[in-house]
Amino acid sequence: MTPERPDNMALPRNSVINSAAYHNGVRVTVVPIPDLGDAWRHSDRFFWVGLYEPSEPLLAHIQEAFGLHELAIEDAHQAHQRPKLEIYGDSMFVVLRTARLCEEGERRIEFGETHVFVGPRYVVTVRHGSLTSHVGLRARCEASPQLLAKGEGFVLHALMDFIVDQYFPILDALQAELDELEEQIFSGTFARSVTARLYHLRRDLLALKQAVTPLIDVSARLSRSTSALIPLDTRPYFQDVHDHVVRIADLINNLEQLSQIALEAKFALISVAQNDDTKRLAAWAAIIAVPTLIAGLYGMNFDFMPETKWAYGYPAVVLAMLSICGLLYGWFRKVKWL
Repeated sequence: MTPERPDNMALPRNSVINSAAYHNGVRVTVVPIPDLGDAWRHSDRFFWVGLYEPSEPLLAHIQEAFGLHELAIEDAHQAHQRPKLEIYGDSMFVVLRTARLCEEGERRIEFGETHVFVGPRYVVTVRHGSLTSHVGLRARCEASPQLLAKGEGFVLHALMDFIVDQYFPILDALQAELDELEEQIFSGTFARSVTARLYHLRRDLLALKQAVTPLIDVSARLSRSTSALIPLDTRPYFQDVHDHVVRIADLINNLEQLSQIALEAKFALISVAQNDDTKRLAAWAAIIAVPTLIAGLYGMNFDFMPETKWAYGYPAVVLAMLSICGLLYGWFRKVKWL
């Protein structure tokens, strides 16, 4: 049952990014939210509404205006959805994950969500998270009126293409960071910060993978769709988006494997370094053991011990100690323990 809108219902203006009507790909007017339903039903114009984290009353009015399914409205309000495509009669509901690289302070990836309602002569986008992930999209579409005239199918493609292309700079930044970490690892720098950065890198890759992997199925279904919302001449555009998504998924998998190899190489190099340290310690312990043994023997205070009455006994013992230690040192150097 479609909820009724009270006449005195107040709609929050800051949740409405844009609400425009188009004719032949050209914007003709801005339509107030309360007038959307009548304007859509009594004209042949195409309507594109953009919302940002709307309230329940605002979504209820959008549902009433375009006859949207209540389950899709519930998902759009709650957010925290995985990318997906759902068909409700003659309309579609698409969930996309946006991502942007934040350079302030410690590098991190900021994720958001865009929920798209697509139906005959309308597109409604509901954004959650960063607003900057959509900057310039509408202006770019309006700059191509011959394509915008294709209606809802073109807008959905433009939106998906715009969001998917934003993953490439993020992957380039992660690739550059991985290259830097590899240089530090193979230069012999075994700082704990390298391990921490590798962990955060792999965590970012996992988050990207969770956002991108479902898009493979979504874009593939749209490229093969027989719905009237996706005209035949628009499907190749969705195939192009699908190719981009597959490429991004492959890049993420490659970076995951390389980061795992880098992590394993770091642990292997640490193990080799620890083994070398152990060898050095063992070599010096063996060298020190010789004078310790000899000095210990002559410190037992027996009356009858060899060379104790000899005038040159002390320097002879010291010379023997030094000679044996020198031989041991030379041998350890030869086998590269020192």
